Amino acid sequence: MKRLLAAIGLLSTGFSAQSHEYLSLDELGSAFGWDFENAEIKSQAVAPGLYVLFGVGGNVMASIGDQGVLMVDSQFPEMIPRISRKINELGGDKIDFTINTHWHFDHANGNPLLGREGTWMVSHIKSRRMMAGAHEVNLVGMVYEQPPLPIEAMPVITYTDDMQFHFNGELVELLHFGPAHTTGDTAVIFRNSNVVHMGDVFNASYPFIDAGNGGDLNGMIRFCREVLARLDEDSVVVPGHGPVLGYSDMEQYVLMLETVRNRINTMIGRGMSLEDVIAAKPTAEFDEKYGNPARLIDRGYMSLSR
Repeated sequence: MKRLLAAIGLLSTGFSAQSHEYLSLDELGSAFGWDFENAEIKSQAVAPGLYVLFGVGGNVMASIGDQGVLMVDSQFPEMIPRISRKINELGGDKIDFTINTHWHFDHANGNPLLGREGTWMVSHIKSRRMMAGAHEVNLVGMVYEQPPLPIEAMPVITYTDDMQFHFNGELVELLHFGPAHTTGDTAVIFRNSNVVHMGDVFNASYPFIDAGNGGDLNGMIRFCREVLARLDEDSVVVPGHGPVLGYSDMEQYVLMLETVRNRINTMIGRGMSLEDVIAAKPTAEFDEKYGNPARLIDRGYMSLSR
C-alpha cells in the first residue's frame, strides 16, 4: 500500500518513476479507480448500427448488422461478458472481428477471452509484435510490466500502412501514420457513417505518450493531422478515453499539442532539465480543460530529447 500511495504521489507531482519495482495490474486498477465488480457497460449510438460502449478501460466501438459484429478494442477480460450482453441487447450475436487500436492492456486485455470464443483479432503489425513480448510501461510514477498475450489473443490479420474492411454496409478504413501514442497505432474510420475511433492518439484529456516503447510527441501531432485531413467538420470522433467528441475538438487538441511541443522544444534548446520544464508550466492555460499535465510533460520531454 505504501508503494501504491508513493506512486500516486509521484503521478500528481509529475516526476518520473525511477524504480523498476513494478505495480501489479490490481494495484494499477486501484490507482485508476477501476471497479470491475460494479462496472456496467453503457452504450451510445453514433450512427445506425454503430455504437460506442463505455466500461472499464478504453472506449469500445461495435458495428452490428446483417454480416455480424465488428468491434474496436476489447478492454479487460472481466468486461467481455458484459460487452457481449450489451451487444446482444443491441441486436448482435457473437463478436466476429476485433480491431485493436494498439497493444496496451486497457485496450487489448480482453483479447484472450474473445480469441477462445472464436473472434478474429486485427491490428497494425507493430502492435502484434508488442503483444508477443513483455514490455515495461512507464506511466510516470507508476511502472507496469505488461506480459505477452497468449496465442489465442494475438491478431491473425495485420497491416503496415492501411487496409479496408467491407462489413455491414460500411467501408471501414484502418490507417497508420508512424509512431504516435505507441509504435503501432491504428485509426479506424467508418467511412459511410463519418465516424472515427482514434484509440489513445486522441483523448478528452492530456495524452499519455509511451515514449519508453517508441511513442513520440511529434508523431502524435502528425498522426492527428493526417486523420483530420481525411475527415470533415461533421465527423464524429471517438477518443480512446472520454466522451464522444467532434472534428473541432480534435483540431483544438492538436493546436494544444503543437503549442506545448514548441515550448518544451525551446526549453530543451536552452538546456533546461525536466524539473525546470515542469516548474515552467508549459501547459498552464490548457490545464483546466485537459487536466493533470504530468505525464504529457514527462513523456513529451523524453520523446523530444531523443
